[in-house]
Amino acid sequence: MVSSPHEAMHRIFQEHPELFSRVSEVLGVDFAPPTSFTVLPNDLTETQPLERRVDTLLRFDTEGDGSFLLAVEAQGKKDPDKPASWAYYASYLLTKYRLQPMLLVVCQDRSTAEWAARPVRFGPPQWPLLTLCPLVAGPHNMPLITSPAEVRKDLALATLAAITHATNPDIGAILKAMTNVLRDTPAALANPIIEFIAQGMGKHPSAALWRKLVAVDLSFYKSPLSEELRDEGRAEGRAEGEARRAAEDVLAVLAERGVDVSEAVRERIRGCGDVETLGRWLRRAVTAPSADAIFG
Repeated sequence: MVSSPHEAMHRIFQEHPELFSRVSEVLGVDFAPPTSFTVLPNDLTETQPLERRVDTLLRFDTEGDGSFLLAVEAQGKKDPDKPASWAYYASYLLTKYRLQPMLLVVCQDRSTAEWAARPVRFGPPQWPLLTLCPLVAGPHNMPLITSPAEVRKDLALATLAAITHATNPDIGAILKAMTNVLRDTPAALANPIIEFIAQGMGKHPSAALWRKLVAVDLSFYKSPLSEELRDEGRAEGRAEGEARRAAEDVLAVLAERGVDVSEAVRERIRGCGDVETLGRWLRRAVTAPSADAIFG
C-alpha cells in the first residue's frame, strides 16, 4: 500500500519540476537549469500482463545538457528487488523516448538512502554489463532548514527538506519555520505545501505536531487538512460537552439520593471524558450504597 510520505516525496516534483535543479545543486551534481519541462505519463507497462510504474516521470529541456528524462522514486525501505526495477526503467525510457534517463531516489531514512546510493553492477563480475548509479536525496544530505529566511528563499526545496527530515530531533523547529513563512504566502501556493508536508509526515510523531501548528498558526487557511482539523475540533467539542453533561447527571442522581460525595470522587467523575464509562456510573448511582461504589 502506498504511504502518504511516498506520495509527497515524488509528487512535489510534479508540482515543482524546477525543484530538481536545486536538489541536484544541493547534492553537488551540476545540471544545466531547464528551459522547459513536461510531466510525462508514469505508466511503463509492457504489453505482457506485468505493470511497472515509476513514481514520477519528467522531461527536462536545457540549453547546456540538451533534453533528458528524470524518474523520481520515493523509497521508504530497503528492497533488494528495486535496483533491477530501476535498471529496467532506465532501459525502457531510453528505448521509448530515445532520451538519456536520470533517476532520483528520495528517502526519509538514512540507512535506506545510503543503500539506494550504492552503485549496483549488473552482469558477470569480470565484465559488468551496466552499472546503476541513482542520485539520492535523504536526511543525510538534504539541508536542515530551521530559519524562516532560508525557507522563504526556496519554499519547494524547504518543503522537500522538511519531509526528508520527518524523524529529525529538530523537526519542531523545521516545521515552525515553515508555518512562519506560510502565514504570509498566498493561499494558492501555501495550501498545496501544507498538504505535502502533512502527507510527508505520514505516521511519524511529527505528523501530530504539524497538525497542531496548522491549527494554531495557519487556522485561516482553507485546505483539506485545515477543514479536517476544524471538523475534528468540532467533534471533540461535542464529545467534551456530552461528557460534562453526563458527569453532572451522575452527581445529580447521587445528590438526589442524599449520598455523600467526597471532593476526590467529585473530581474523578468530572474528570472522566468517556461518555460510555459515565453512563455506566450513572446506572450504578441509582442503587449504589456509597459514591465510591459506582466505580465498581
